[in-house]
Amino acid sequence: MTPKTPTKKELQQRVEELEKKLEDKEREAGKYLIQLKYAKADLENIQKQSHKQLQDVMDKANGSLLQQLLPLMDEMEILATRDADKEKLVQGMGMVLKKMQKVMEAEGVHAIDAEGRPFDPYRHDAVIEVETGEEPDGTVVEEVRRGYMYKDRVLRASVVKVARCPREDEEKDQDE
Repeated sequence: MTPKTPTKKELQQRVEELEKKLEDKEREAGKYLIQLKYAKADLENIQKQSHKQLQDVMDKANGSLLQQLLPLMDEMEILATRDADKEKLVQGMGMVLKKMQKVMEAEGVHAIDAEGRPFDPYRHDAVIEVETGEEPDGTVVEEVRRGYMYKDRVLRASVVKVARCPREDEEKDQDE
């Protein structure tokens, strides 16, 4: 049995049906494209608004911190312009430093306690190893520059000198 060949009229109807389906699908695709463009525009607007809100929050927080620092700057200006002796300047700078430390602590900044502690590469930058038999190997023996933490994050690592026990072969060379 051979399949029946469609007539010209049947083929024409089939073509018309397919063209109608194609037009429907094109309209549907156009509708989806418009929806996608609107969704993309909405997303871009939300991103812009979020960025602006985040910037506003950061500006407010920075402004609050800067406002706390202004009195310290005023005091330092007074110290810089006064014709005072060295002792009074040192005393004044000490007072400004204490106030600055209070501001920093109130904002969550604290110094890293390094000296006498084991070396921690996340909190300390070693600049030199010091041979000593007095401290255990890998212990911080001196803090060259203080480091600071902001809450649980390192703002600046402490620059330190680290103890290293002398090696036995080096000790023998020194004894001879």
